[in-house]
Amino acid sequence: MSCAAESAPSTEPEPTACFSVSADADPGVMPRVLEVFAKRGLVPTFWTSRVGAERDLTIDIQMRGMESELADYLARTLRQIVGVEVVLTSEKRARLTGT
Repeated sequence: MSCAAESAPSTEPEPTACFSVSADADPGVMPRVLEVFAKRGLVPTFWTSRVGAERDLTIDIQMRGMESELADYLARTLRQIVGVEVVLTSEKRARLTGT
């Protein structure tokens, strides 16, 4: 591979890891979820939470630039938090516009 090819910017879109956490609507759940990211020096790109009619808490988190291996590890860690019932994960990639 030539030196120019190695230094060319990647045309692959940056991955965004998405987490959907379903938990008990307990005040301690949100800081424990955020701690999983914070203790690794990560600040979520997007965070939203809501309490449903059944007193269930849903937290949606996105992390731009996170590789799937780390996202899988964080999801396993989130599943171990007391009060967390389900953690779903997905990955999205931004579409590149034609140049």
